[in-house]
Amino acid sequence: MEQVARLLAGKLLQISAINLQPDNSFIWANGWNAPIYTDMRKSLSYPALRTFIKIQLARLIMEHFGEAEAVAGVATGAIAYSAMVADELGLPYAYVRTTPKDHGLENLIEGNLKPGMKVVIVNDLISNGNRSLSVAQTLRDAGCDVVGIVAMLDFDFEDAACRLDEMGIPFKALSHFGDILREALQEGFIRQSDVTALNEWHDDPESWTPGDNDNE
Repeated sequence: MEQVARLLAGKLLQISAINLQPDNSFIWANGWNAPIYTDMRKSLSYPALRTFIKIQLARLIMEHFGEAEAVAGVATGAIAYSAMVADELGLPYAYVRTTPKDHGLENLIEGNLKPGMKVVIVNDLISNGNRSLSVAQTLRDAGCDVVGIVAMLDFDFEDAACRLDEMGIPFKALSHFGDILREALQEGFIRQSDVTALNEWHDDPESWTPGDNDNE
């Protein structure tokens, strides 16, 4: 729903869970220069927003992945919300680590998901798709049937969409990159000229550099 998408984008901008700096870029963990940086965990400190996100993610699952028998969260950013969504839906829950625990049973999956279970993945955002793909593969290796992925935000990168499609995993998000730009412009977080820079980054995020930034 467009109303939900823009409302969420606006709320995340207001609490600086989404930051836009076209002239002073951030460095992402994958090494990209980026005029945008997100920290969805900030929303956990706002009860009304937290409840809104939980309910909307649960709605997205019921509408598109109603066959799901369990919820799996992506560590660490989506652990809190995925647990809340599982509770809202009354479904079994687990989360998937980036790397195995370094002691004990060395688990990748924390929880008790049974082979054959239809599982929906909850992520905070979809950027290059690496984390979502890794979690999906881990769940498949454990014998689960990954029916889909839901996220708070999708950057709408074509490469990520193609890779998820190739793996046969449908995905839905509450809000998208375009929603962020529209809300940010309307609410005065950015200027019209910034929209051009943000769209240029979106078209080629791996090689983009800000025109007036020496990236030091």
